[in-house]
Amino acid sequence: MVVRRRLGRRFGWLWAAYAVSAYGSGLGFGALPLIAVLVLHAGPAEVSALSAVGPAVGALIAVPLGPWMEFRRKRPVMIVTDLARCAVMATIPVAYAFGCLGFVQLLVISAVVAAARIASGAASGAYLKSLVRPDDLLVANARFESTNWSSIAVGPPLGGAAIGAFGPVTTVVADALSYLCSALCITAIRGREEAPHQPAKGPARASALLDGWRHIMGHPVLRALYLNQMLVAGLIMATEPLLAVLLLRRLGFPPWQYGLAFAAPCLGGLIGSRLARRVVARYGRHRVFRIVGTLRAVWLIGLAFVRPGVVGLVTVMAVELAIIINMSLYTPVLATYRLEHTPEHLVARTLSAWSIGQQASIAVLTTLGGLLADATGPRTALAVAGLLVLATPLLLPRHDRTPQHEPEPARAPSPTP
Repeated sequence: MVVRRRLGRRFGWLWAAYAVSAYGSGLGFGALPLIAVLVLHAGPAEVSALSAVGPAVGALIAVPLGPWMEFRRKRPVMIVTDLARCAVMATIPVAYAFGCLGFVQLLVISAVVAAARIASGAASGAYLKSLVRPDDLLVANARFESTNWSSIAVGPPLGGAAIGAFGPVTTVVADALSYLCSALCITAIRGREEAPHQPAKGPARASALLDGWRHIMGHPVLRALYLNQMLVAGLIMATEPLLAVLLLRRLGFPPWQYGLAFAAPCLGGLIGSRLARRVVARYGRHRVFRIVGTLRAVWLIGLAFVRPGVVGLVTVMAVELAIIINMSLYTPVLATYRLEHTPEHLVARTLSAWSIGQQASIAVLTTLGGLLADATGPRTALAVAGLLVLATPLLLPRHDRTPQHEPEPARAPSPTP
C-alpha cells in the first residue's frame, strides 16, 4: 500500500493559494487574446503582439525584482503580487462596461501580470525550498503541476460557456477574484518566516542583476536545461495566438470548442505529474530529461494539419494530450533539480532569471510567429514552429554533468504525489 506523504499545514495553505489562482487563470485561459479577437477584432499580428510585447515588457520590469526579493521575506512579496494582478485585471470589465476598452490597455495589463507572475513564482519557489524537506521537493512540485493541469482541464470549458452566456469579460472577473483569494490563503499561513541573511552593507552592485544567470550558465546541466526550455516553451507558446486565429476566425470554431480543445487534453497532466516520482525513482532523472524532454517536442507539427469540424477538434486534442503528458512529467523533475542545485542565497535570483529568459523567448518567438502568420497564414507559421521544435532535443544534457563539488541529493522512497 502506497501512503500519501503529508507535507504539513503550511504547505497546505501555500498549495491552496496556488490552486485558487490556477483555477481562476484556468477559467480565464487565453482571455486577453480572446477579448482581442472577439471584442477588438484584432488580426494575427495584433493577437501575437498581445501575447508577446506585454510579457516581454513584464520580463524587463522583473529584472531588478530578483535581487530585491532575495533578501526579503517571501510571503509579503507573494501577497503584493497577487493584489497587483487582482487590481489590474479588474480594470478590464470596468473599461468594457464604459465602452472604452482598448488594445493598449490590454498590452499594459499583460505586462503587469507577466512581471507579477515572475516575481510571485520566484518568491514561491524560494519559500517552498525553505518550507519542505529536500526529499519532499519533487512531491510538492508534482502536486503543483497536477493542480496546474487540472485547473486548465476544468477552467476553459467553463470559461467558454460563461463567455457565451454572460459576455467576453466574465472570466476576467473570476480571474481577478482568484488572485484576491490567493492572497488571503497566503496570509493564513501561520508561523514566522525567517528573514533572509542580509549581505554586508555597501553600495548595491549592478552586477547582482546577473547573478542568477551566472549561476545557471556556470552549471553545465542547468545551462543545457535552460537553453532547451527557453526554445521549447517559446515555440509551443508561440502557437497559442496562431491557433486562436486559425480555430476561431479561419475555421469557425465556437469559443466553447476552442476551450474544450485545450481543456480535455489537460487531464493528461494529472497522469504525468503523478508518475513523476516513480519514474525518477526507477529510471533516474537524467534519463527523464533526455527521453521525456525529447517526447515533448515531436508532436507540435501535428497542429499544422488541423481541419474544420470534428476531425480538426480531435487532431488538436490528440496533439495537446501527447505534449501535456510529457510536459507534466518533465516539469516537476526540472523544477526540483533546479531548486536542489541552487544555493539558498541565489534561489530568488535564479528563478527570476529562468522565468525572464523563458518569457523573453516566448515574446520573441510569438512575435516572429505572428509576423510570419501575417505574411503566409497561421497554418504555415504553425508548421514552421513544429519543425523548429524538433531540433530542441539536441540541447538536452546527454549525461549527468553535475559539478563534482555538488553531490547528487539522496533519493527518498517513492510515494504517490
